[in-house]
Amino acid sequence: MEGHLTDGVVEVGANGRERYYDSRGYGRPQGDGVALSRVEAAHLLYRGDLDSVDGEAFAGFLTEHDDIVVDFLVYRDLRDRGFYLSVAREDWVDADEEVDFVVHPRGDGPWDGSVEHRVRVVGERASVELASLGDVVLAVVDEESEITYLETDAPDVTGSSDLALDDTVEGVLLDDRVLCWDPPEPLYEHGFYGQRMGRDDDTLQLSLLEAAHLVETGVLSIAGGTEAVTERGRAVEGERFDRRLTVYRELRRRGVVPKTGFKFGADFRTYADVESVDDLGHSELLVRVLPADTELSPRDLALDVRLAHGVRKRMVFALVDDGTVTWRLAGRLTP
Repeated sequence: MEGHLTDGVVEVGANGRERYYDSRGYGRPQGDGVALSRVEAAHLLYRGDLDSVDGEAFAGFLTEHDDIVVDFLVYRDLRDRGFYLSVAREDWVDADEEVDFVVHPRGDGPWDGSVEHRVRVVGERASVELASLGDVVLAVVDEESEITYLETDAPDVTGSSDLALDDTVEGVLLDDRVLCWDPPEPLYEHGFYGQRMGRDDDTLQLSLLEAAHLVETGVLSIAGGTEAVTERGRAVEGERFDRRLTVYRELRRRGVVPKTGFKFGADFRTYADVESVDDLGHSELLVRVLPADTELSPRDLALDVRLAHGVRKRMVFALVDDGTVTWRLAGRLTP
């Protein structure tokens, strides 16, 4: 059969609907015919199921429309994996969403109204605004045309950890940390604040983030109060300290215990349900704290995801804008 390109849509006439849409979910019905996107038409040409578009076979058509090459590679891969998929349109996604394809569950087609994945296609040299992620799969096509799928979400980061103390703890600000010489046992054992100085030494070493939060909540008393701690934090790490403190506060408010993620290349590792440090499980999340308008290359995003996966954690980005935190999660996906 022959297709004709009009205003970016490849139209196939009589019997096109039965042959392409009804049987295999390509395009959109148009009377007895079908309207195909350029990517769908390229795939049908590639398979030999469509003879030509305005006289062009697959090679000529793709050469003429080289702006769809990366999209075509992803479309072909997902079709090869057994999925029917539709080019994103207004009845599948919101107008302001960056989605290229809607993937239907195996066994379903566009006529079922069901969605398995919403896919955005990017090349490895593109940049991705982290705030734009969530409920979308990034299909990253590298320079050798291999495809990596990254699922993203806007997670509800919550836990059940909590600590209530009746008395105020005394601390002293020393360099870039705060020491508590005689802390109450629950501060560390149940709140998981700080680290012990030694196995037989109850002295508690608090990070500046932990100290700032405890001073703000009335648990810790130090000379100079909150201002002394935050000024020291800004002196050692600049405006990054304020962003990290914003996220630290929010995690604690949500019942999640944040601890340093330095050894994992992140800002925090987190524990959702701390009852006792003696019975502490593995941390669940790695959290990177970034400005809300941060853009990452797919390569950097994949590195973070790979690292988190390698240590059995999930990668979460905490995006900070004027005291507000937006959460974005990314992980590997095999469709």
